[in-house]
Amino acid sequence: MGLGSFKALGAAYVIARDAQDAKAAGTTYVTASAGNHGLSVAAGAAAFGARAVIYIADTVPDAFAERLADQGAEVRREGATYEASMAAAEKAAADQGWELLSDGSWPGYTDRPFHVMEGYLALMAEVIEEMPAPPSHIFLQAGVGGLAGACAALARQRWGDAPRIVVVEPEVAPALHGSIVAGCPVESSGPESAMGRLDCKMPSLIALKGLAADADAFALISEAEA
Repeated sequence: MGLGSFKALGAAYVIARDAQDAKAAGTTYVTASAGNHGLSVAAGAAAFGARAVIYIADTVPDAFAERLADQGAEVRREGATYEASMAAAEKAAADQGWELLSDGSWPGYTDRPFHVMEGYLALMAEVIEEMPAPPSHIFLQAGVGGLAGACAALARQRWGDAPRIVVVEPEVAPALHGSIVAGCPVESSGPESAMGRLDCKMPSLIALKGLAADADAFALISEAEA
């Protein structure tokens, strides 16, 4: 797809599924994004005759907003955090009758994110195909956790317990780590992270459940280390 994004086959995969059922053309897909997910929504919508509206926080760089616009998306800034921009996307979907396509999941909203994670499996499948033997460790970066959850699930399916899987998050946005410690989904609090694409304060419900079983450890990276 030429996006320069490791999440190219997430949301675009879901839109392609809709297109198979003749449900994509003319649809407006709306989401919030701190990074690569929005590019996949925008590119997928453009490929299948749909429209994309992407909400981003005020902290997202202008250069990224321009990349979204270059893919044909309508870009709207809303709020100081990813969570605020997601709330705006949810409201727009409800008010306008648009199709919410988030890579995060929560109670009552799991079907679309599940299929987004199915799209991410292609990346891990290519990695596995290139490796003759399982690695000793797999380090997976995480925002809400969708990509990490998908990659960890396929790694466990193919390699069993052989690799040690470590999920890595910003110290000021430990959405998954904090929820694992608490034993339930919790919203983390902290300042804005320089690791902007990973600065998510709430975990994806599906990803959290999967990683609770598949990950061996959760590591936090400080702003100084980043």
